[in-house]
Amino acid sequence: MKKWLLILMMFATSFSFSQEKIPVTESDYQNSEVPMADRLREDGKIYVLTGIIMIILIGTLGYLVVIDKKISRVEKTLENKQ
Repeated sequence: MKKWLLILMMFATSFSFSQEKIPVTESDYQNSEVPMADRLREDGKIYVLTGIIMIILIGTLGYLVVIDKKISRVEKTLENKQ
């Protein structure tokens, strides 16, 4: 199992090394426009996107807290049995 996992990880990382490198020019540093963000801000949808991201993050955090409490409870019961 570990062997296949290692092979899978090596295969997945090989794609990151095979991507084309685009040189960064001075005009890239001067560019302060983000067309997608500007369009979302104009339409008022940037707030919807921010809200969805916050809901996902809060849900993930809540899930982690619940799982941590369950694990703590199981650990306590195992300690009491021993």
